[in-house]
Amino acid sequence: MSTLPIVEAFQSYLTDERHFSPYTAKCYGADLRQYVEFLADEHNVEVDDANERRAFDARKNTNGQSSDVLAKIAPGAITTLISSASTDVVRGFLNHLADHRYSPATMARKIATLRSFYKWAAKHNFADANPMTLIRTPRQSKRLPKAISLEQIEKLLSAPDNSDTLGARDRALFETLFSTGIRVSELVDLNLGDLDENGEALLVRGKGKKERMVPLGSHALAAIRHYLRMAKQDPRFAGPIQANQADMPLFVNKHGGRISSRSVRRKLDKYLRQVGLDPSISPHTLRHSFATHLLENGADLRSVQELLGHQSLSTTQIYTHLTARRMREGYDNAHPRAEAG
Repeated sequence: MSTLPIVEAFQSYLTDERHFSPYTAKCYGADLRQYVEFLADEHNVEVDDANERRAFDARKNTNGQSSDVLAKIAPGAITTLISSASTDVVRGFLNHLADHRYSPATMARKIATLRSFYKWAAKHNFADANPMTLIRTPRQSKRLPKAISLEQIEKLLSAPDNSDTLGARDRALFETLFSTGIRVSELVDLNLGDLDENGEALLVRGKGKKERMVPLGSHALAAIRHYLRMAKQDPRFAGPIQANQADMPLFVNKHGGRISSRSVRRKLDKYLRQVGLDPSISPHTLRHSFATHLLENGADLRSVQELLGHQSLSTTQIYTHLTARRMREGYDNAHPRAEAG
């Protein structure tokens, strides 16, 4: 099914005004296309691209004209159904998802998509009203983030061949992820100018293009310096790296361009298999491990929040449950009178 103009306009708003990544905007679009498919099935209509364009343009050019009037301009358009949707229509969609056994987390994400979409649509006169005002997000059980031990991390970091340029790059990638706790999307977005060698820090652009400085550990800094030295001597990468321009990518792929998040994941999978570690470990696992190890060693929650780039402290507080559980396990294993009698 093709993407409706109203959905395309919303995705453009996310990337152009909200500064969401293209990947995130694409995910929102996928959720909305599922909503469109539901409405099409419910009303037994097929999407006609020309008709949807007429409905969208009419809505856009008549400054919020009612859906009843616009329905005569583009009869049977899904865009009109979207614009006039009530709370009951949205609840019907959510019941449809529940019937197909979607998890509470997935349901919550789709509700968040619709909430953002209808807030935008109501503000820009693409909807008669916001049907999401009475929709609540289902309660979810809190899943404790997964963290791996320092021994496992050392095993992973020792896997790349440091005598090879790409191996040195991979070592620098993983050292940076664990040293800073940044997201993989933030990692691949780093430029040469974001590295402050004297200050031993990185300038990171997080969600919504918000910038923050994060300290860089000595091991990670040494790994980055080693990788850059090797890259400058390697004819495959010498051009981009030796140019030393601030806006050139810090981490490059085998062709000298910016490495992608997917490539980082593939490299990680390769080394996990190589050293026999859990294949479910992801780049995000290193972020969780970074936060957990900091808290276990006495860092305060507010500092960890700043380092992770969390907007809300409540997002960071989930790590306190993890450290509390480990503390309990350590107590039960070590204290002579810990067992229940």
